[in-house]
Amino acid sequence: MRSIFIAVLILVCTGCARQIETVTIPSAGQQAVAMPDTFSADAAMAVLAEGGNAVDAAITAQFVLAVTYPEAGNIGGGGFMTLSINGQADFLDYREMAPGAAHRDMYLDEQGHVHPYESLFGAKASGVPGTVAGMWEAHQKYGSLPWSRLVQPAVDLAEQGFVVPEHLAGRISRYLARVQKQGLFSNFGDYFAHATANSVFSQPELAETLKRIRDQGRNGFYDGETARIISSYMQQNGGLITAQDLASYEAKWRTPITHTWRGYTVITAPPPSSGGVAVVQWLGMMEPWLESLPEHNSSQYIHLLSEVGKRVFADRAEYLGDPDFVEVPVQALTEPAYLAKRSSEVNPDAISVTEDIAPGLYESEDTTHFSIVDRWGNAVANTTTINLSFGAGVVVSGAGFLLNDEMDDFSAKAGVPNFFGAIGGTANEIQPFKRMLSSMTPTIVLKGRDVALVTGSPGGTTIISSVTQSVLNTLVYDMTAQAAADAPRVHHQLWPKDTIRHHSGLDASTLEELERLGYTLDNRSFGDLHLITATVDGMDAASQSSGRGKAIVNPAQ
Repeated sequence: MRSIFIAVLILVCTGCARQIETVTIPSAGQQAVAMPDTFSADAAMAVLAEGGNAVDAAITAQFVLAVTYPEAGNIGGGGFMTLSINGQADFLDYREMAPGAAHRDMYLDEQGHVHPYESLFGAKASGVPGTVAGMWEAHQKYGSLPWSRLVQPAVDLAEQGFVVPEHLAGRISRYLARVQKQGLFSNFGDYFAHATANSVFSQPELAETLKRIRDQGRNGFYDGETARIISSYMQQNGGLITAQDLASYEAKWRTPITHTWRGYTVITAPPPSSGGVAVVQWLGMMEPWLESLPEHNSSQYIHLLSEVGKRVFADRAEYLGDPDFVEVPVQALTEPAYLAKRSSEVNPDAISVTEDIAPGLYESEDTTHFSIVDRWGNAVANTTTINLSFGAGVVVSGAGFLLNDEMDDFSAKAGVPNFFGAIGGTANEIQPFKRMLSSMTPTIVLKGRDVALVTGSPGGTTIISSVTQSVLNTLVYDMTAQAAADAPRVHHQLWPKDTIRHHSGLDASTLEELERLGYTLDNRSFGDLHLITATVDGMDAASQSSGRGKAIVNPAQ
């Protein structure tokens, strides 16, 4: 069985230098965080050290990331939180929703074609943000430390500034170059151009917004001064969000998907996430093939993952949407008999015809994720997003935060793929106050009442692949947290036809065999796993080494 260790890893890559720290200390009553950056990791662990619980730490991390991880951390977006509190599962949906003035054809031109940028860039691309309402709801139900204490670290980092990591500086400069090349108007450079590597970067407008949230709670964002600033910006810049849209937004507690698998209980995201259904389907359809335990990342293993993935994404396009607007047959899609039938359709030796993969008949790339386990064994898996890197590419002037471009996660037109290549149907068409379908899949796996795994990733539709493979890597192939986070992953989503997207690191012979089978290979990495696993020796936590994350496991203070 895996051993527990103390380690500090320093990785240097071409064009960037970043420190990925993994610290593991065996002790009873351990507490662990796996975060996308060092600022959120340190702030979350400080909350746990003060006696805060996993939800308290999650709230602090969420607001810190809005300052230090602007490409995905946010108060201008939304997300999902999966929880296990005292052994009981819960789920918080704080996904963005369409404004009241939104309508089905709002991104189509006179010929009925989808405008290339309107759902991706600018104020019109933004749904009503849900993050602040979500954190407030989480605190009202489960928080133990004062709200102001949990928001204050973000205020300090925005007001006093933080030293910009090279990884972030590089992303900002590349984004600025892309916006300029495409000739898109944006005030992004006014706010972020001076965020250069190793310089101190402060955000005074964002600091004032965070202070209003700190002092007034939910009303500090959805009412009063901040709401006035947002609605005014929308009116001046072609956006749809009104003061009434903000005031009426609600985060929702939903029943998570819980599924028994190989003696574990998988707790994952229900609709409007497509990810939970998809992960349960992927694991369930893979089950018959896992009996013989194919060699990890062999051509046979990757082919089976791909064949199952085609069926998962066919069902996703047909059936998944906002359950407040359409009936989503979650139980039918995750029934063992249904999954066994779908699995039996897989040919282990050849690629199925893509056009023949229909939905079964039953009788949204930049996001970020973090995982937390507190000293009492409570767990939070939280995935949050503004959709693409830096969202809609525009900052709300006077409030200092980036808007999301989540409206692209709707089906702008049935049968037309979105930015991530995901094809949607009428179940995910735009309607006022509807929540757009998501791939975010914060997931917790229990063994009995104890946490076995907390996992999640960014990456659009590839989130589903990353989460599924993190479960298989840790609980089937017995990898350490770091090995599971860093193992090369693959992704197949039905379309593009017979195409496997994959990380570097797969054996050349495996790639050659996949090409002989008829696959097209797309070597582009995806995701950024942050996971915590339980071993016989204690907690083991890791952040994917290609990012700028930090994972810590400490004894209770």
